Amino acid sequence: MNEQLSIFGDTIQVPVTEGIKYTGSKLKILPYILQMIQPLQIDTALDAFSGTTRVAQAFAQIGYNTTANDISEWSKVFATCFLLADKPDSYYQPLIDYLNSLKGKYGWFSENYGGESEEGKRPFQLKNTMRLDAIREEIDKLKLTWDDKCVLLTSLIFAMDAVDNTIGHYAAYLSGWASRSYNDIELKLPKRFPIKTRNEVLQGDVFEATKKYHDLVYFDPPYGSNNEKMPPSRVRYSAYYHIWKTIVLNDHPKLFGKAGRREDSRDTVSPSVFEEYKKNEEGNFIAMQAIKDLIEQTKAHYILLSYGSGGRATKQELYDIINTYGNLIDAREIDYKQNVMSGMRWTNEWVTTDNQYKEYLFLMEK
Repeated sequence: MNEQLSIFGDTIQVPVTEGIKYTGSKLKILPYILQMIQPLQIDTALDAFSGTTRVAQAFAQIGYNTTANDISEWSKVFATCFLLADKPDSYYQPLIDYLNSLKGKYGWFSENYGGESEEGKRPFQLKNTMRLDAIREEIDKLKLTWDDKCVLLTSLIFAMDAVDNTIGHYAAYLSGWASRSYNDIELKLPKRFPIKTRNEVLQGDVFEATKKYHDLVYFDPPYGSNNEKMPPSRVRYSAYYHIWKTIVLNDHPKLFGKAGRREDSRDTVSPSVFEEYKKNEEGNFIAMQAIKDLIEQTKAHYILLSYGSGGRATKQELYDIINTYGNLIDAREIDYKQNVMSGMRWTNEWVTTDNQYKEYLFLMEK
């Protein structure tokens, strides 16, 4: 059932979406995104940094022909599950029931990510990684199309996400077991919706995805902290969610570090330019130059950009970039503490005197 939210006297229908615990998830601001774009004439939309795909799920449900793009394998799986897989629940439920009936077995995931001692420091309890080992092996044995496999993999990842021993990402684990980690994993049908639009799923470079015209493009790029005490490099998104990539690929990669990260999640391996927090020779943040280039090159009528007050850029810098390549037609400030959206004060700084984190939405017309 869709949620109804009253904003500025308007009733906004907020479609039900589903995802994992995720740093930067747009679940809380989704109603405000929908409120801003409601007056626009839109047929095609691109969620360019799709992540858990909540925004893409919402776009498809309100009638946009939707494209979801992300570099992550697990994001591609989620997008395929919700935007492309069109078999009824009655097809998938017996498969879900069968996988839930499997007995656990000690395998690669149990060896590397399962824990039994009271000290914790592992992402999952052993009983659940043994179930993961059995279920993941069986999914590969089933003769499934890619779309159908994505529905089962989404269900499996959601089930593991519900019993993890983390603070929301997989770069470090809790020293003692979280209460939810004691629960037994249970695969459930993802909360899919009837597919009534023409959708597409991409996994690749955002500059390639934006070469094709869309009426609306939504950007939610990663961004660095404006805290100068933080190092110019940090654990990247590929490292935060490395376990989901391994569950999708089931490739048993070489691991390193206390968190058991994949070798290909090292900071020095294929970093995204949007996560590069160093400055170039001109003294500008490389990530900010990437946002500037992206907005300039994107083929779209409208661009909606999310940005947080913790980012490297100032509001004025983003305002200047937007107005160089189009016209800013709306800008909103979202206060998470009060859960309200208001018009934005144009000051150069992000953080107010109470130092509360806020999210900003910029809507431009090219």
